[in-house]
Amino acid sequence: MPHNSTPLGDTVRAYRRTAGWGQERLAEESGLSVSTIRNIEQRGHARLDTLSQVAQAFGVPVSALFAPGVPHPVGEDDSANRQLLASLRQALMPPVGIEAESMADPGEAVELSAIRRSIEDGLSLYNSDRYESVALMLPGLLRQADAAVVAAEEEDHQREAVLVRAHALQLAGKYLTQVRQYDMAYQALVEAIRLAREVDDRLVAATGVTGLCWLLLRQDRFDEVERLAATTAEAIEPKWSTASMGELALWGELCLRVTAAAIRNGREDVADQARRRAASAASAMGREHSDYRSHWGRFGPATVEFKAVEDLCLAGDAHGVLRRKDQGTLSKEMLEAVGRPSANNWHRHRLDVARAHLTVGSTHDAVQELSRVKTGAPTWIRHQPMARYVMEDILKTRKRTLTQEMREMSTYLDVRA
Repeated sequence: MPHNSTPLGDTVRAYRRTAGWGQERLAEESGLSVSTIRNIEQRGHARLDTLSQVAQAFGVPVSALFAPGVPHPVGEDDSANRQLLASLRQALMPPVGIEAESMADPGEAVELSAIRRSIEDGLSLYNSDRYESVALMLPGLLRQADAAVVAAEEEDHQREAVLVRAHALQLAGKYLTQVRQYDMAYQALVEAIRLAREVDDRLVAATGVTGLCWLLLRQDRFDEVERLAATTAEAIEPKWSTASMGELALWGELCLRVTAAAIRNGREDVADQARRRAASAASAMGREHSDYRSHWGRFGPATVEFKAVEDLCLAGDAHGVLRRKDQGTLSKEMLEAVGRPSANNWHRHRLDVARAHLTVGSTHDAVQELSRVKTGAPTWIRHQPMARYVMEDILKTRKRTLTQEMREMSTYLDVRA
């Protein structure tokens, strides 16, 4: 019987036939429906959690199912994105000619301390879900950082200017990864890593690597993330007796990147080991810590526990997610003691909780969680595929008439039945 040809569909079909299975057998082994298997093989795309179940049935990493292919056509909103990002693109990726002289627009030379304050302001805006404000400030900030490097003359001053520019680029990479502008984010983060290596600051370079791992995770490049994060963590592993909070946090963040890549790639043993290392670093710290000069984001006991619950969600253990969502380290009392994690990690955790509620059939609770996240981070939630997945599943499985809250949420997330 003829079938549509897609890279993913062909790969899954080839593994199935090699195993000597029909679609019914693969559905049974993976715990999925026959219609889901048929949809993967015919349409050639599926959510990551679904692919994880297929890969587990075959006994291969998830990355083994990925194959090269022609990208889907660009959406109609691409021209709007090009226009909105034009100024930032000019500051981040100026044209390069055959002469040595830069063709970038010269920025205004200001004191490094002023640029540092602008970076801190940008991070505060980012963490407050004010992405439009971050987008508006970044072009000028990047030009100022470039101008500071050009203007610096003394060696010590030059080194500090380079590091300031690296931190400005890391902020740009953080923002661009969050809004899924991956090519621009890659440019920013790789340049930040290069600058830090240029002045031999391994910790700032490793901070850039942490951000790059996050970007690559978003692109399902699990093997590369695991290898990159593990080798970087090994290179900067701190001496526990003398390590600063920032050094422990940076090492712990890299361990969590290993965990995230391995768990998504079906390598639970590697993920467990890396998670224990991250937990050890968090325990040594005793509380949440944030300092953009020494590590990527906020890290500590609560962050590690959030990631452990996220792993349960990825593994399909909805009851485990609901048991741990507000217990132990994540109880109100403990969060007050160790400090709250970043807003992004908190909201991501609540999306995991929403998904778990939906899995066990509590549609009302799932929508309630989405509504709480929308109230706390209205811009952030619109950039989260997980929120749309949950809402799509609610619309598919809902037997009764949608409530007003459900209709409003589906409209806000641009999800249609």
